[in-house]
Amino acid sequence: MDKNTKLPGRKIRCPENYTAFIPDPLPPKFTWNPELVRALSDADRTIGRLAGEGEKLPNPHLLIRPFIRREAVLSSRIEGTQATLGELLATEAGAAVERSPDDLKEVANYVVALEHGIKRLKTLPLSLRLICELHKRLLTGVWGGHATPGEFRRAQNWIGQAGCTLANASYVPPPPSELMTCLGAFEKFMHDRSLPPLIQIALLHYQFESIHPFLDGNGRVGRLLITLFLVERKILPTPLLYLSAFFEATRRDYYDLLSGVSERGEWEPWLAYFLNGVARQSEDALSRAERINQKLGLWRKDVAGVSSKAPLFLIDMLAGNPYLTVNKAAKQLNVAFTTAQRAIDKLEKLSIVTKVGSAKRDRVYCAKVILSILEEPARLVPK
Repeated sequence: MDKNTKLPGRKIRCPENYTAFIPDPLPPKFTWNPELVRALSDADRTIGRLAGEGEKLPNPHLLIRPFIRREAVLSSRIEGTQATLGELLATEAGAAVERSPDDLKEVANYVVALEHGIKRLKTLPLSLRLICELHKRLLTGVWGGHATPGEFRRAQNWIGQAGCTLANASYVPPPPSELMTCLGAFEKFMHDRSLPPLIQIALLHYQFESIHPFLDGNGRVGRLLITLFLVERKILPTPLLYLSAFFEATRRDYYDLLSGVSERGEWEPWLAYFLNGVARQSEDALSRAERINQKLGLWRKDVAGVSSKAPLFLIDMLAGNPYLTVNKAAKQLNVAFTTAQRAIDKLEKLSIVTKVGSAKRDRVYCAKVILSILEEPARLVPK
């Protein structure tokens, strides 16, 4: 570490004979080097394009649903949950899958938390209160539910390899006695308006992870905050940008750069990395949204001459979830089972959906083109 570099906090010796890190209040001092200026310009430009083009999409609200679920799967995968996007969507459509119910519940909870946060921002600012509400929804009824869902920790936690102790942990967050002071400063900076918003949320994400205010679920809540911050600041009128895909694909860099801030005060590499993630995922989200909408538009033309409106309504359903069951379709369209089956048969004849699985009665269908667009790996390089 350069002798002129200031650590972003202090280490204290706790009575139980371990060392904990207490981050300084934000904002820190960092250098606006050329790389960082370029990264911010690139991120602002691409997220602005996503915001502008997103508003022009025919039905942007339809795409929010699968994008949120993709984020839930990838954010949960960073924590070791193995459920796939296809499994989550199939389950929501009413199909049976082989994945562990616990894994699916964890991902479903993330969806619930994110949707709750987006809705709650209409009446409540981003705050410690809202963060606790998110945490409660994230951990209720799943492994980790012992970790007092919705409550800040009252015991020391630590980060390290499986089986490590406080004595040999790689990182020990603030002790409980310092926690609320750290969180108070964190909340104050959340409402600050002195820095570019994308720089601010990059700083906030680091700070939240360094405080680690919950016994479990900190990583997922920290990633939820990114989306909710962008929504609250109206940077994205349609919440289509999510960074978990980028973090998951560059996981080693993600953790190394967070550590670089805590251990060596290296803010600039972390900020440049975060901004690069915003830029790449903005391009990625726009590409996915445009391709899905293009496909939906072609399908709508294909069924335009059909006397029944049911196939057209089903195409809108496919935008939200590429999986369909006849029962689900009948319920959504408020029609008889046989009417829903005929509408799906029409889509199958046009090669819009394909029957999957071997169910005889409530058959499962999938618009595989839509699913494949949603499941593509994250874009990591400029378009």
